[in-house]
Amino acid sequence: MLVLLGLVLGARGAGAFLVHVTSSCPLAANGSVLDFDFAIVFNKNPLVCYDPRARLFVSCDWGLLRGVADVVASNLNNDSAWLQRAEDRHRACRDLGHHFWASTALRRTPPQARVMASKTSNARAPVLLTCHVWGFYPAEVTVVWLHNGDIIGPGDHPPTSAIPDGDWTYQTQVTLLVDPVAGDTFTCCVQHSSLEQPLLEAWGPGLSPGLTLKVVVATVVMVVGLGCFVAGVYHSRVRPTANGYTLLPGGNYHADGI
Repeated sequence: MLVLLGLVLGARGAGAFLVHVTSSCPLAANGSVLDFDFAIVFNKNPLVCYDPRARLFVSCDWGLLRGVADVVASNLNNDSAWLQRAEDRHRACRDLGHHFWASTALRRTPPQARVMASKTSNARAPVLLTCHVWGFYPAEVTVVWLHNGDIIGPGDHPPTSAIPDGDWTYQTQVTLLVDPVAGDTFTCCVQHSSLEQPLLEAWGPGLSPGLTLKVVVATVVMVVGLGCFVAGVYHSRVRPTANGYTLLPGGNYHADGI
């Protein structure tokens, strides 16, 4: 068939062309088959299409190649192998469509989330928080920010738009400008149909360099003081005497070596 199409097109003039076969099964939201498409495509334009009701190939080009399409359709209808091929595709679409629909479109894949912080030049909001959410399916997801446990922003929060990753999962990101102070907690809250409970990813401001130094110094002083205290207690309970005796708790003496 492709050789015949090449001869017909070659007779009309020299030039490069691409011919391929395509088929598809449009499905409804419940997984039922809505239609069946099987076509011979020339340079991205459908040339000849299969009619599953009539079980025949028909021309589906109404332009300059209509005559070529009629010739190709006639030859395909006289070729039992091509008719059988189209019917086999139609049967596979009808029998396997619901199986693939259940394992792909109806599946649930939970999201992952991570909050990243970056500096800005905005003096009133010097920190930009970005909540990255990825690896989820289906695409509908809602992402909101919490500040110290309270939702930021009034009203309802519509689903967040997501983009496909190319592997039947989706990703999205939501940003927030903040001016954090010590003790603040900002939480990215992700709601998705695959989750029984919202996914929470928290972020809090770290200590400033000056405050970090103070904490380190205070920790060192506390450790040294604790060591001195333990050493003092030990020496007050066990102390050698001038006569070679050891003073035990309670005022009793014990001769060394006895």
